[in-house]
Amino acid sequence: MPAGARRYDPERRQRIIDAAIRVVGTKGIAGLSHRSVAAEADVPLGSTTYHFKTLDDLLVAALRQANEGFFAPALCVREGEDLAGALARLLGELLSADRGRVELEYELYLAALRRPALRPVAAEWCEAVAAALAPRTDPLTARALVAVMDGISLQVLLTDAAYDEAYAGEVLRRVLGPVGPVGPVGPVGPGQAG
Repeated sequence: MPAGARRYDPERRQRIIDAAIRVVGTKGIAGLSHRSVAAEADVPLGSTTYHFKTLDDLLVAALRQANEGFFAPALCVREGEDLAGALARLLGELLSADRGRVELEYELYLAALRRPALRPVAAEWCEAVAAALAPRTDPLTARALVAVMDGISLQVLLTDAAYDEAYAGEVLRRVLGPVGPVGPVGPVGPGQAG
């Protein structure tokens, strides 16, 4: 290949995103740089800055990919199944099946505290999980369930405590309250009552 000629590599962008996720998984957000990702992806440094001008652009892509298929598909609770018990079981399965992936997801998710560019992607994740739950309850309760599941997950991850499915189920039952028919409820945004 002549000097300066570009090699067509349609998978390079994806390899860079995958490498960024691996770097965050092993070194944390603090270890993420264009240089560390380029080394991990085995691509020239210029490739990372070509595809992702800033580290925030790269983190947005990594968070979006980490979000795909992480939690919402698992929320396919069978009709008639106890919602609180099913969510407690699913949460336990996620925390025990691939704890490293859960830690990575939360590290990327919490990076939005310091990196405003990540906030819309973190919000999309919350909205997707709430939307998956809303048909079984109402939008406001669905959002409360997401908040409780996040809180329980973070407590388990941060304290290295064993996940207690019975405790999680009871807390989720309290959020759900008495289950009855739910009328139509419009979208609920921050600071709005349902």
